[in-house]
Amino acid sequence: MSVLDRGPREQIQVLDEAGELVGDPPSLSDDELVAIYREMKLARHFDARAVSLQRQGRMGTYPPMSGQEAAQVGSAFALDEADWLFPSYREHAATHVHGVPLERTLLYWMGHESGNRMPDEANVFTIAVPIATQIPHATGAAWAATLRGDRHAFLCYFGDGATSEGDFHEGLNFAGVFDTPTVFFCNNNQWAISVPRERQTASETIAQKAEAYGFDGVQVDGMDPLAVYRVTREAVAKARDPDADESRPTLVEAVQYRFGAHTTADDPSVYRSQEEVEEWRGKDPIPRLETYLRETGRLDDERVDAIQASIEEEVSAAVDTAEGERRPHPEEMFSQVFADLPDRLREQLEDLERLRDRYGDERFLKE
Repeated sequence: MSVLDRGPREQIQVLDEAGELVGDPPSLSDDELVAIYREMKLARHFDARAVSLQRQGRMGTYPPMSGQEAAQVGSAFALDEADWLFPSYREHAATHVHGVPLERTLLYWMGHESGNRMPDEANVFTIAVPIATQIPHATGAAWAATLRGDRHAFLCYFGDGATSEGDFHEGLNFAGVFDTPTVFFCNNNQWAISVPRERQTASETIAQKAEAYGFDGVQVDGMDPLAVYRVTREAVAKARDPDADESRPTLVEAVQYRFGAHTTADDPSVYRSQEEVEEWRGKDPIPRLETYLRETGRLDDERVDAIQASIEEEVSAAVDTAEGERRPHPEEMFSQVFADLPDRLREQLEDLERLRDRYGDERFLKE
């Protein structure tokens, strides 16, 4: 029985909070399971380093992702190389799994426009900071692929707050009507900045919203990487199948939690309690998977230590590469939005240029 047949009100789980099997595991080799574990550990370490860089003034505002590694890594592993991934602004782990180097993500948050250019060999759309705008983009790209006769899946990530936007309705409604090969993946991390999930919708689940659009919705434990992989893999396979008996889009609601702030400009202690955070930390996806892999003989102390050492080396190299790039000039913020600058922006650009002329490059960039 497909997990997609279980309905949108039953949460799918393979590993419980203690790392014990409570459901049917997906078909993954030992190497693939360890690779998922390594990517999750890598994401957690990268996240800590990125927050540290921001606090030291070496990077701009950054959106932490700790706690959400299982949802990102498990779902991205379910894609084939030719499938497309449409991120929001927090999918650092998912984009890395699908071919985006860590240094490219760092450059983006350091203000380099080059960080917004995805590698040619990676089927990853550009980062979307505006809420939900990537949903119509993913639906449109999927529809274009259908018209061309391509058989690729399009995985689109967004948060629970995005489900309150018009773009969510428009994208999913179009996908249902035109049967596009799209997997809509909601990272329900309980908080849209300071707005709790219960203020987003009166629906029992977000997954059940798919019923209104005429396709499957499924809720999964988003802190269980094996359950996320299994659900997403089945949704992706259905999306690619033009002869599917049922509508090909799927809405996946991955229930999870962000341990840290919404961004480094946010103070989550204002709107949520430490007791709530600690309760969710008991569901931490990394020790959960590590316990399972140790108990099944796939991991031991020596291998865990080797993985950690290689992760630290990889992240350090990415930081060195990103910081070795020339710092972007402030004027560059005007160069990538309009072909012809509006008057108000042209005036601001001219003000910057006068300041540069007055103080010189070194003092201007420093201050």
